[in-house]
Amino acid sequence: MRVGVLELLIAEVGIGWSRKAYTHLLTCQYVSIMPQAVSVWCRELGHETFYATYYGQADPKSLLPNDLDVVFISAYTQASALAYALARLYKQEKTLTVIGGPHAKAFPEDSLRFFDVVVRECDRALIAEILSDLPAGETVSSGRPLRDLPAVEERVPELETAVLFRGRALLTTTIPVLASVGCPYSCDFCTDWNTPYALLPLDRLEADLRFVSQHFPRAKIGFQDPNFAVKFDQVLQVLERIPSGSRNPYAMESSLSILRGPRLQRLRETNCWYVAPGIESWMDYSNKTQGGTQLIGERKLDQVVEHFEQIRDYVPGIQANFIFGIDSDKGDAPVELTKAFMTRAPFVWPTVNIPTPFGGTPLYDQYLREGRILTAMPFAFYYAPYLVVMVKHYDPESYYEGLFNLFSHMTSQLMLLSRARAATGLFRAGMILRTLGMLSLLREFREILGLLKTDRGFRAFHEHETDELPPFYEARYREMVGPYADVLTPEDRRPILSQPKLTMAGRLRQYGGRDPDAGARRLEGSSILGTSTRS
Repeated sequence: MRVGVLELLIAEVGIGWSRKAYTHLLTCQYVSIMPQAVSVWCRELGHETFYATYYGQADPKSLLPNDLDVVFISAYTQASALAYALARLYKQEKTLTVIGGPHAKAFPEDSLRFFDVVVRECDRALIAEILSDLPAGETVSSGRPLRDLPAVEERVPELETAVLFRGRALLTTTIPVLASVGCPYSCDFCTDWNTPYALLPLDRLEADLRFVSQHFPRAKIGFQDPNFAVKFDQVLQVLERIPSGSRNPYAMESSLSILRGPRLQRLRETNCWYVAPGIESWMDYSNKTQGGTQLIGERKLDQVVEHFEQIRDYVPGIQANFIFGIDSDKGDAPVELTKAFMTRAPFVWPTVNIPTPFGGTPLYDQYLREGRILTAMPFAFYYAPYLVVMVKHYDPESYYEGLFNLFSHMTSQLMLLSRARAATGLFRAGMILRTLGMLSLLREFREILGLLKTDRGFRAFHEHETDELPPFYEARYREMVGPYADVLTPEDRRPILSQPKLTMAGRLRQYGGRDPDAGARRLEGSSILGTSTRS
């Protein structure tokens, strides 16, 4: 058969030139391992396979041939509208449509309205089964822990398509590698909250590192582990077996508690160039820092700043991840503490996230149970700067005032100068560009805040007094999917928020009279092809 594999790296169609410059340079590097693995498996099974990633470079439909028998699409939730539109077009061509990735795992019931097959957890055996049985109207899962993936050497054809230039690595080239799956923590917002942590075969990891070192010495390695090096000694011993002068720079995401003591020296020696630990909140999730669950507020701020100053001596690039608006946040303290962190640690890039209830997480279950999810908000808006829930201790206006205050400080001239002085080399340029890039987000916060103050209908929607989608979001939706806007009806945009129940390891058959082509009909009731831990 002729099989296509497409990963959607951005949600928009028809982006401007300034955005294209960024996506062509950096976004194209954010490829996931599992779509590449699916492509390798399809090729090994004897099928003619076409693989592509979409980052705004062309019409996404044009990236794969038209006469496919099967198409696999991997998408995160923000890109769900584009994925749904593509599925509808492929189905018109009698192509079997399969969706995987973070969105399929989080919202399989909604995805099944548009795709023939929805994949939650995936491995080679499941791909073989899909291609042999050609099911329709099913949500499927391997029912087995993921324990093996194609080696980097086996993924070279996919890497040549996605991140290499004429077979060679550029300075920005990042090759995805996976050392482990799952996470030992149970953060209620994370889709890996109940996925047991497990190392993948370490001999495979060593082979991957050696191959990249020998064939792509200029490339960086991006570890896509949900929580890197929980088994720190075992993983670092593998990195240390690569000759010191041949170690590719690598980036990873981990809990702050892992990045301490003598381990920092080992990170430097193995050429770790970027770390992204999660702080999440000043009032919660402190089990992920060295101070324990009782460390909150200013005491947590002092310790976290001190800890980041220690990391700075060993790792040149640092990011800190925050969420503003969780249930323990009240008043001005969360904003002021985060602003203080930015001021005291200008060498750290802060990412501030909005609470987003991704399906299959305890946060989603709680918000849905309490009626706090805006049920008419399309899944395409499940990302900053858009708020899709009612925050416990803030009304919509006060919440966006806090966000505007926070991002005004983040993008201020004072912070821009502080970052320029604190960082060096490429990281200085990156800090400056990212600071300037946040200005567009600040403008969006300002516009939403203005609507909350002046537009009664807009405010009523965010207070969940009405399910009528405001014109602001209608316009943004059409801008996002561009020429694909009319492929989906207004009813298609309204999400299904229920979750199916897997009764056995393996398949969950969901025929139930569903007609995937009847997009105007709202269904009643009620990882993975991508590796991201959050949708």
